[in-house]
Amino acid sequence: MTMHTSRLPALTIALIAIAMAAMCAAAPASAADGITRGTIYRDGPDNRFLLAGDWLFRLDSAGDGLTQLFQRQTSTDGWTTTRVPNAWNAGDNSVASMTGGVGWYRKDFRLPDARAQMDWLVRFESVNYRSTVWLNGKPIGRNTGAYLPWSLRLPRSVLKRRGTNRLVIRVDNRRLRTDFPPSGLTGSGDPAGGWWNYGGILREVYLQRVNRVDISSLLVRPDLTCSTCDATVLARVTVRNYGRSRSTVSVVGSLGGRPVGLGTKGINPKRFQTFETRIKVRKPKLWSPAAPNLYVARFTVRNGGRKAVGYDLHYGIRSIKIVSGRLLLNGNAVALRGVGIHEDDPRAGFAIGSPRRHQIVAQAKELGATVLRAHYPLHPQLHELADREGLLIWSEIPVYAVKTPYLKRAEVRKLAAHELEDNILANQNHPSIMLWSIGNELSSQPGPVQSYYIDRATREAKALDPTRPVGLAVAGYPSAGCRPQYAALDVIGINEYFGWYPGPNGQIADRDTLPDYLDSVRTCYPNKAIFISEFGAEANRDGPVEEKGTYAYQQDFVNFHLGVYASKPWLSGAIYWALQEFRVRPNWDGGNPRPNSPFHQKGLLAYDGSKKPAWSDVERLFKATPQLNAP
Repeated sequence: MTMHTSRLPALTIALIAIAMAAMCAAAPASAADGITRGTIYRDGPDNRFLLAGDWLFRLDSAGDGLTQLFQRQTSTDGWTTTRVPNAWNAGDNSVASMTGGVGWYRKDFRLPDARAQMDWLVRFESVNYRSTVWLNGKPIGRNTGAYLPWSLRLPRSVLKRRGTNRLVIRVDNRRLRTDFPPSGLTGSGDPAGGWWNYGGILREVYLQRVNRVDISSLLVRPDLTCSTCDATVLARVTVRNYGRSRSTVSVVGSLGGRPVGLGTKGINPKRFQTFETRIKVRKPKLWSPAAPNLYVARFTVRNGGRKAVGYDLHYGIRSIKIVSGRLLLNGNAVALRGVGIHEDDPRAGFAIGSPRRHQIVAQAKELGATVLRAHYPLHPQLHELADREGLLIWSEIPVYAVKTPYLKRAEVRKLAAHELEDNILANQNHPSIMLWSIGNELSSQPGPVQSYYIDRATREAKALDPTRPVGLAVAGYPSAGCRPQYAALDVIGINEYFGWYPGPNGQIADRDTLPDYLDSVRTCYPNKAIFISEFGAEANRDGPVEEKGTYAYQQDFVNFHLGVYASKPWLSGAIYWALQEFRVRPNWDGGNPRPNSPFHQKGLLAYDGSKKPAWSDVERLFKATPQLNAP
């Protein structure tokens, strides 16, 4: 992920660095650093080490850290023991929790390999939101953003080869109106921001060993022109030379069991070289939700004849195209059904573990879903589980409800472009990725600013990945009319809540106007694939079917809406929002006259995982829909 500017001023960083150096000199090292080789997901290079075990954490009530850092420190004084991933405000439903603050994480560790020729990186899978990192008291880098991985090199001049190293991360999750998602206030003055603002190191941290050269990026891209055609698979490996002298590097491997050689090249110090090859696969076993067939790719990078790093990857061969306004998977029109998800848990907040990710996938499969959608890039393991279990992913960057005056700023659009690029580069090898979504619920009446963003983002996505469509989720209002600003898009997602929210001037209060509205959308965009990217109704109690917020109302709601969708054969899919309840913001009501703030209760599953009555209705209707071979 691209490094961006923190809001810490330079003088403050310098003062903190002095204090950090003193603290690190005085404090004893942790006895057990908890480093284990490998990652919790299966694809990737073989030179990573999970930085697990005990970490230390402390909240910074002052917000700047100077008070704590200038205090005399021991290994535990003022700190509490924790594990990473960690959301420090999980279970805290207060306004202050949503607004955010500053937390500090500290980890003592010894290198698993002390050889002098090795360089080391630290990789963060996701930190929310602004991060400043020190090693042994010296600042080594900063990052802005969440939901995507980023790495820092551990400087040789600071790194202790045989002693104990101290890694400290300052995390600031106070959001700005220019962040993704942006901060804001509701009409009643409550903090907003799309979903609960969990602070912390929310996904795993890894050490990455570099033996002079390493893989900077790796792409395995199948091209399938028709469902009965042979496939062509492109393999592209970019290698970086971290060393101080020129290296002669070769790349070999196998694709689906077939040996391949990608060549030998010289790489100058601090430079990159790209190696690539193509193979033809005759009569490929195609990937789809019905048959998620995967092939294995393995690569080895050698430097001067000696192995530097290996890399394993699972990929699938399939095609996704938009033809005459329909999304085709492997040449077949689809009418997909899916669910929205949040990586949220009553105890861990956003910092969920492997069991919860497996549970999400199992629940979606049980429901009969073939699509997952979230408002941000999902955990790498969730992507792999979707690959293996046959779930498509609507992959979205968190450019959520950004107001036009802020989207107008060049720096905001630049940050959005970085989010999109990083998401594609991180996740493009997954066959489960169905499309790249460039945002959600921007202005429903876009003008020149949004048009410019849509055009540029779509062009960038297609330059990076020409094999997938590009989409945008928009609020479904009849008053929006036909929007020429959407011309560059392949897919339009409609977030429709007809019969639940009233909408501006009550225009979506009557659910019976939904069929005509959907027909008008089709008339506006006859050559684009149309999805229902959201629909749903809150439910948290027994009561009459006429009363919003009851289980009976939710049941009636899903039956009506899914019935309307079934009558629109041109509709490429519909996604219920959401699979399970999640925290959203203080004083959230979601249109429910008897809400349970801060919980979003449109979920088919309650926050504790229990099924609501509407689950059975959705399961029945999802499984009755010919999703993969639609007429």
